[in-house]
Amino acid sequence: MFKGSIRIVRVFGIDVAMHWTFLLLVGWIVFVSMTRGGDLVGTAWSLGFVGALFTCVVLHELGHALAARRYGIATRGITLLPIGGVAALERMPTEPVQEIVIALAGPAVNVVIAGLLFGVLVAVGDMRPTGTPVLFVGEHYGLVAHLAIVNVALVLFNMLPAFPMDGGRVLRALLATAMSYADATEWAARVGGVMAALFVALGLFFNPWLVFIALFVFLGGQAEARAARTRSALEGVNVGQAMLTMFRALREDETLGDASAELLAGSQQDFPVVDAEERVVGVLTRDLLVQALAREGLGASVGSVMMRGCPTVAESADLEDAFERMQASRCPVLPVLREGRLVGLLTMENLGEFVMLRGAIDRRRASA
Repeated sequence: MFKGSIRIVRVFGIDVAMHWTFLLLVGWIVFVSMTRGGDLVGTAWSLGFVGALFTCVVLHELGHALAARRYGIATRGITLLPIGGVAALERMPTEPVQEIVIALAGPAVNVVIAGLLFGVLVAVGDMRPTGTPVLFVGEHYGLVAHLAIVNVALVLFNMLPAFPMDGGRVLRALLATAMSYADATEWAARVGGVMAALFVALGLFFNPWLVFIALFVFLGGQAEARAARTRSALEGVNVGQAMLTMFRALREDETLGDASAELLAGSQQDFPVVDAEERVVGVLTRDLLVQALAREGLGASVGSVMMRGCPTVAESADLEDAFERMQASRCPVLPVLREGRLVGLLTMENLGEFVMLRGAIDRRRASA
């Protein structure tokens, strides 16, 4: 989940959280309502509509999460943001068909919701405009009708062929049937860039909110392209080819003063911790060291403050799998073992350097 998020509920074993910036949206709605002369009842209706809308957003993201679960892909959590929701999958599917199913599962939920709401309206015969203020837009319809219309809009918006919308993932998956995953992502990101430029042009003349959406689309496309390049660089490589082999391990009976001296003596920031028999028992990060120094002083032992439970990885393991394990565990460093003996470290920094170097080599080969 995003930093600054507060968990509000757990559904199907998935944590749903609200980012603090979501409160800015609530505050904005109250402010606009009051400045336009709205009363408390009107403001309450608008806030109720926002609550209903984001319930639909959560259901949309649960559609993605449950479809991913069908393929053995877990979801770390769902986070509500002012611009919508984000389901953080532990990994992206490797098969185009799987990605299409997962991407379409979210909009399919909104189609079902819209169908049910329109069905209710037809059944009660109430499609007439009312004076109920809902988001202060044009001629107001009742809450149910307005929510049905917005769910249709969510489907259309999410199916735009641009990252990070679902349509961008469908486009990438379709392209991946004819080219590599990395190339498909690059092309899909370019299409998204064109759409972002279009949003900027429209936003300057019609609605400034479209400029914000354009930034969201552009940054989403760049993030997807970087992730695809990383995935491509790690594919087919084992951990031993990328791990750090020059490092210092700390013993659990050493002091924080000893750890501080090691931190100052070199460029290493995170240290594996071993016991008397040289078995890995934990990890001491720079941030954890600084916090422990302020709390307990130089004399405290490394073993009393180290991070326990960080996974280890075999030297022969697939580097892409190790990267996914590192992300899932949120440990900044993975100790690398050969027959149970510590022989290396895997960090996000050296993984980034490996991706950068391999990318340079691949570009050289492509131009030769």
